[in-house]
Amino acid sequence: MQLPAIRIAHRSGWRVYVADGNPDCPGASQCDRFFPVDLKDTKGLVQIARDADPMPTGVFTAGTDFSASVAYVAQELHLPGTSYESALNASDKARMRGCFSSQHVPSPEFRELSSVTGAEEAVRGLGYPLVVKPVDNMGARGVQKVETAEGIAAAVEQSIRYSRSGRVVVEQFIPGREYSIDAIVWDGEITICGIAERHIYFPPAFIEMGHTIPAELSASIEGDLVDVFCRGVRALGISNGAAKGDIFHTGDGAVIGEIAARLSGGYMSGWTYPYATGHEVTAAALNIAVGLPPGDLSPKRSWVSAERAFLSIPGTLRQIDGVAAARAVPGVKELFLRVAPGDSVRFPRNNVEKCGNVIASASDRMGAFSAAQSALRCIELRLEPNRPETDEFLFSPRTGTTDPHLFEVKAESDIAALDNYRKSFITVRELTAIIRASGANARFPVIEPLPRWTEETTLNWMGMSLADAVGSVVQLHSLELLGENTQGTSLPARQNHESDAFSCAFWLALVRGGLQGVRYLIDSIRAQVEVQ
Repeated sequence: MQLPAIRIAHRSGWRVYVADGNPDCPGASQCDRFFPVDLKDTKGLVQIARDADPMPTGVFTAGTDFSASVAYVAQELHLPGTSYESALNASDKARMRGCFSSQHVPSPEFRELSSVTGAEEAVRGLGYPLVVKPVDNMGARGVQKVETAEGIAAAVEQSIRYSRSGRVVVEQFIPGREYSIDAIVWDGEITICGIAERHIYFPPAFIEMGHTIPAELSASIEGDLVDVFCRGVRALGISNGAAKGDIFHTGDGAVIGEIAARLSGGYMSGWTYPYATGHEVTAAALNIAVGLPPGDLSPKRSWVSAERAFLSIPGTLRQIDGVAAARAVPGVKELFLRVAPGDSVRFPRNNVEKCGNVIASASDRMGAFSAAQSALRCIELRLEPNRPETDEFLFSPRTGTTDPHLFEVKAESDIAALDNYRKSFITVRELTAIIRASGANARFPVIEPLPRWTEETTLNWMGMSLADAVGSVVQLHSLELLGENTQGTSLPARQNHESDAFSCAFWLALVRGGLQGVRYLIDSIRAQVEVQ
């Protein structure tokens, strides 16, 4: 997230130092001098800044939770920027909520906890659902929605693990659409530099699978969002620098989720905003960091940018196909890979566990959407076959509500029945008899024990319906879809042990693991056949 700032600073003729605890960080090779220092070590950061020759004239970050470290160094060296107290207000979620409450800025009621003991009693009166989150982390790490009192202790315990200070906030869940706002603050004046709609999936976690900028908003809703955001910025005391807000719009108006004393991450400030507007908001924030006026903040064009993420189910990554084709899609500007063959991958529990991101831009909304979705459909993350962690994710019976499905299915009873129907088929190794007689290129017969699949209209994060997915996998993977039960509402009688077994595994793999899940199923069966 720092690479645009490094590039822009060099373009301005500035000397750039980079500090990071990871000597292999991307910026280490792009700067004039690198300092391997843990970013939580504020005194260490001050020391390297004082020892540097020449000393820095500004300190900056974008898209990280280290704005307080930046503000501390700036304060100790008497450099421009957000005050340390204001940065702490914007970094510690308990302090943040307290500032909003004292200034009557709309935000959820909350409790601060440092232990599981007494958690259920402490949050009594807030009402359910609730959200539990660490006070001092970002990227939705350790953040979870809790529907009932029975789940609060486990959620608090998990969230505390993600907190450097061992504290969490438990707050009222905010219904409604969520938006991100980037702003530049210069001498107390707030200039809005972009409002994006966030696309959140996979409860009870809050996984952002992309954003679109600009958001489609009526004038009244946009005015409400901006007004509440600006009140929040002032309540935190941010008067010079940048501010980023996550703001919800409910039936009763705008409510603040969070505000940070920095530009946004998630590729918004450094990529999608410039692609949409032709303006580098990072340049304005850098100017303020060294004591210069922000400069011209007016957009140069009115395009639409769509950022979309891609993910994996659990397993070991075997190969990545389709990257060149995805990059070649007209309108695609960037494709970032965060994984490589041989990596262990998992279904994301937060926003730093995704596998990559695509950024597309076009002069109209549908053009940006279409380019991003087309690129996503080019990319195939193939897993090593016959892995227990993948089998468990796709095929094990589920008892709770925390396990995600890649396709939301309205008829949950159908999935439960399907689970029960194939309980005797424990692993994909038991399915190899289907093709053993015909060889590895046999067609797989698929009956329809998911009775109402053609009625499912919900789209997944790729903009794909369940019917779209069925059509894709049937075409790509030599499947034969048999319509024995298209009109029915109950599971078919078992005609053939192997055929029924594969059909049940197919539907579970598709609903739980998407196209990747079906590919894994077929690769696993074929691998077993080839060995035997």
